[in-house]
Amino acid sequence: MTPINRYTLSACLALGSALSPLAHAAEGAPMQPKVMLIAMFGPEAKNWIDRLQLTHDVAVPGLSDDYPAVHCNDQQVCLMTTGMGQTNATASTLALALAPQFDLRKTYFVVAGIAGINPKLGTIGTAAWAHYLVEFGTQWELDPRDAPKSWPTGYIGINTQGPNQKPPLDYKTEVFELNPALQAKAYALSQHVALSESAESTAWRKHYPHAPANQPPVVTRCDTAAGNTWFSGTRLSERAEVWTKLLTDGKGQYCTTQQEDNSTYEALRRASRLGRVDINRVAVLRAGSDFDRPYPGYSEVDNLLKYADQGGFVPALENLYRTGEPLVKDIIGNWSAWENGVPAS
Repeated sequence: MTPINRYTLSACLALGSALSPLAHAAEGAPMQPKVMLIAMFGPEAKNWIDRLQLTHDVAVPGLSDDYPAVHCNDQQVCLMTTGMGQTNATASTLALALAPQFDLRKTYFVVAGIAGINPKLGTIGTAAWAHYLVEFGTQWELDPRDAPKSWPTGYIGINTQGPNQKPPLDYKTEVFELNPALQAKAYALSQHVALSESAESTAWRKHYPHAPANQPPVVTRCDTAAGNTWFSGTRLSERAEVWTKLLTDGKGQYCTTQQEDNSTYEALRRASRLGRVDINRVAVLRAGSDFDRPYPGYSEVDNLLKYADQGGFVPALENLYRTGEPLVKDIIGNWSAWENGVPAS
């Protein structure tokens, strides 16, 4: 073997200084992403991977078997796909946060996924930046046939005496408040983005007799409710409205429903206690792929079983990218302003 002399070593060092952060990570130094996108399943990830050219794969032990690698580009943008549901979201996010391949202390996390949409606050394709994350599944439940007639559903808060009483927050995961400065910045950057529709979603929204349900989708700000049970229908959706108000002391507005966001946030919050991430750098974006309740005269059952007829799946995926991309672009393009926290203006 030829020994390495000082000239060869100098050449290697010079080459190393020109390598991308990913190349340094391959040599043992942890990557330092400026943005980490979090998707829940393959279709949510695809637009980001294709358009941002996230072609560098970094395998991380503990991620989902279906999505075992984080995808990155040379601009220090990465994406992880957790797998759907609360358990996958928690396990994958914590595995990422503790992975030695990454230094995430200054990384901005953008959770971007599809959701059900409340027709009082949006329509199919609406993209909503969240302020509050509310856990819908952490409640007591009776079969509604056995509940008192005065209860609109079988749900009440744990250790309460009725559906309109705020529970003690014993689980510590029932409600989270995101950094309002980051939400405001994300919204300011994206509020004028033109969003997409399909022929089916355009026709479907017109069944609703009121705005904004029957209007074209726009970017907005409102809150999201998580739970592994995919609920649908007028009564349960109205319960989500009441529940969000209860847990946020009247400040929150329920507009999207999904499964994972409280779980993802709690994993990041625990990592933040270890100094691994900055919990103030988490943004959550959800786009409506279907209405959470039917229009007047339409079947409650069909609203759930035939949700795909609403035509919102593809537009919602597209609108996640259109709405989230301005924030990602601003962070990587103006890193000196973002590096030490959300810029004031």
